Amino acid sequence: MLVKHYMSRNVVTIDADDSMQHAISLMKEHNISMLPVLKKGELVGIVSDGDLKRASASDATTLDVHEILYLISKIKIKDIMTKTPVTVHPDCTTEETAQILVEKKISGVPVVDSADNIVGIITRDDLFNLLISMSGLGKQGIQFAFIVEDRSGSIKELTDVIRKHDGRIASILSSYERAPVGHRIVYIRTYDIPSNTLPLLKEEMREKATLLYVVDHRTNRREIYGDLPE
Repeated sequence: MLVKHYMSRNVVTIDADDSMQHAISLMKEHNISMLPVLKKGELVGIVSDGDLKRASASDATTLDVHEILYLISKIKIKDIMTKTPVTVHPDCTTEETAQILVEKKISGVPVVDSADNIVGIITRDDLFNLLISMSGLGKQGIQFAFIVEDRSGSIKELTDVIRKHDGRIASILSSYERAPVGHRIVYIRTYDIPSNTLPLLKEEMREKATLLYVVDHRTNRREIYGDLPE
């Protein structure tokens, strides 16, 4: 999954010599929380709503409303922005980008091409939306979680049971995080499974792997059978 397929392409930017007041107006108008900062068309920084709040708190605590408005009209973006911002390339993966956001403790990054032109911006919200899409939550249906043996065909055995009962698969996600040695955690979201066949399907799947839980989003029913190792 590449950044260029999930980034926001309509990037709202601000000039380094613009005022803090203009930044506040832009963020409010476009309902965004960060602005790439340009100087003569070149990316020189980034300003976030956190930067604006910190600047307001540090410089305006003893001022009245009129003085605050005057102050934010005079403060320049270049004085409060984060210089040399972290960026990613359009061909960077979304997983790599998520790791960067976590490590740097930031909420988003500009996306720049090989010529250092801004072509987009990607934020935590974009990555959250991607996660929701990948999980197949929009299909509602049922999510199963298993501990399965880490061997060839172990996941296919589970999907074969689902297909046997005329179920369709919306997504399959797996992870080795917190899985016992020689195993992996697998999450399968299915839909179109008739309610009257669900008990039999669960029993057949429990013969193939350790069932941790079942969440039926059609009825919001949750059955917990086990938990992940600490």
